[in-house]
Amino acid sequence: MNRPSEHLLATADASSHYSGVSWAAIFAGAAAAAALSLILLILGLGLGFSAVSPWAGSGISAKGLGVSSIVWLALTQIIAAGLGGYIAGRLRVKWANLHGDEVYFRDTAHGFLAWAVATLVTATLVLGSASSVLGSGVRAGAQVVAGAASAATQVAGQGSAEDYGYFVDSLLRDDRPLAVSEDAARGTVSRIFVRSLSNDGQLSAADRSYLAQVVAQRTNLSQADAERRVDEVFAQTREAVAHAKQAAKEAADSAAKLAAWTSLWMFVALLCGAFFASLAATFGGRRRDAVVWIESDLQARTVAPTPVH
Repeated sequence: MNRPSEHLLATADASSHYSGVSWAAIFAGAAAAAALSLILLILGLGLGFSAVSPWAGSGISAKGLGVSSIVWLALTQIIAAGLGGYIAGRLRVKWANLHGDEVYFRDTAHGFLAWAVATLVTATLVLGSASSVLGSGVRAGAQVVAGAASAATQVAGQGSAEDYGYFVDSLLRDDRPLAVSEDAARGTVSRIFVRSLSNDGQLSAADRSYLAQVVAQRTNLSQADAERRVDEVFAQTREAVAHAKQAAKEAADSAAKLAAWTSLWMFVALLCGAFFASLAATFGGRRRDAVVWIESDLQARTVAPTPVH
């Protein structure tokens, strides 16, 4: 029969030759965290879709939807990571004859590793889905490009005429606007506006004079009044284009800020998940070590000494 000191030495020697990482407990906690995270995310999507509405004045606002999404993501990380960390700490192998600080560190590491594995699995699934969507988009784009190339081959001459329509109009321009049909006149005016606005936003003297002549002969205005109307309409058009460009820039700036804030809050949510997973693993490990093994009567009778007659 071994003495107590010999038994302690044997246990310590066995503990020093085995890894301090219980991968089975880590993977179990990671699986639980990933599954619960998926369930909560699906629930959040359902609640979000039920809260929005296409009708003005009803449903949650865009700002409210963004704030609620961030809060739900943080809660999802805290709950799922906490459960995974607790399971990893509770199911890990009990370490005998270790200092309390070492046990605390190992429990924390188990919770963090469970969170890391669950995060990597979730990221892999999300990236796989995104890659599938992008691949479908690339294939669809290739088909569209092939069809466009086939169509362009058939109407190459017509496409060239449309691209250089402004220069063709300038080449054939004369002093007889009335000889031009209404549709042709509108097309010529549109091309002059597009060309002038896309370059420097200034109407050349030749274009201004021709437009005034077209307006004068179609509205019975004098040449001076027609030129004044051309200047007013062109100024209004240029202002509308400037407003459209400003709105596009503001939308792009808002999208960039939204992406930045989303990334920052996702970082905070993941950080909270790592912290709560480690904390829950520590709590689960302490509960694991506090388990008291109760010897049953059958075991007691089995190991009881046989009476000598």
